[in-house]
Amino acid sequence: MAIRIAGIIIPEEKQIPIALSYIYGIGKPLALEILKKTNINPAKKAKDLEEKELANLRKIIEGSYKIEGELRREILENIKRLKEIKCWRGTRHIKRLPVRGQKTRKNARTIRGKPKVTVGSGRKKAPTPK
Repeated sequence: MAIRIAGIIIPEEKQIPIALSYIYGIGKPLALEILKKTNINPAKKAKDLEEKELANLRKIIEGSYKIEGELRREILENIKRLKEIKCWRGTRHIKRLPVRGQKTRKNARTIRGKPKVTVGSGRKKAPTPK
């Protein structure tokens, strides 16, 4: 039986904190905090959860935290707002450059995309005599 929380299928063979981290917006520290609230042993595997514990987990996660679509939407709205007011971070987003002060001369490939190949001096080597 597949375990489904917030529309995400959670892997059954993993421990609960790791399995919960498959949900966007929940990392390991937040998963441990949620498990502490629900009094569930973090060493348990997801398949060993009882129906009552699962219901309690769903109730706390879906009721108290912004996750998945709601969180993604909020992040996109924040970026859109920065672009509209044309602040420094917004203009960096528009130009697809690093936003948090990183250097761009040599690195920043994740945001800037595929590396640009530089051309040499343009001068071809002279053919070797035979």
